[in-house]
Amino acid sequence: MTRAHLPAAALCAAVVLTGCSTDGTPPPPVPGGQIGTLMLGNYTCELPGEAGGPVGKVLPEYAFEVVNASNYKADGIRGSYLYTSDRVVMTGGKLKGLKFIRVSSGFLRQLDDQGKETGMRCVLTSRDY
Repeated sequence: MTRAHLPAAALCAAVVLTGCSTDGTPPPPVPGGQIGTLMLGNYTCELPGEAGGPVGKVLPEYAFEVVNASNYKADGIRGSYLYTSDRVVMTGGKLKGLKFIRVSSGFLRQLDDQGKETGMRCVLTSRDY
């Protein structure tokens, strides 16, 4: 490599390492927003209760455990999820296709196909450290 090629090679290496374009601008944002992860632990899903009745109706068939950065287990079956911006989509496993909005840390609400909240909520009930 000649000296004339060294600055170009250094620039290419910098682009690969930093993700910046050749003009120094940052890359465009990820479609759907910044990628994140859910808190590790067990999530219990339920429907709201009624006045004078139980606080909520637990739905064990939707319970899941977040086991690492982008994986969960439901009924012993491992699956994956994608969390971007405030949305969580179960992309594989038993709960594949379920969509949620993250209300707060450890609190999710299910979304229907039109993106509207349903009555089901999933709450972090025990944490894995």
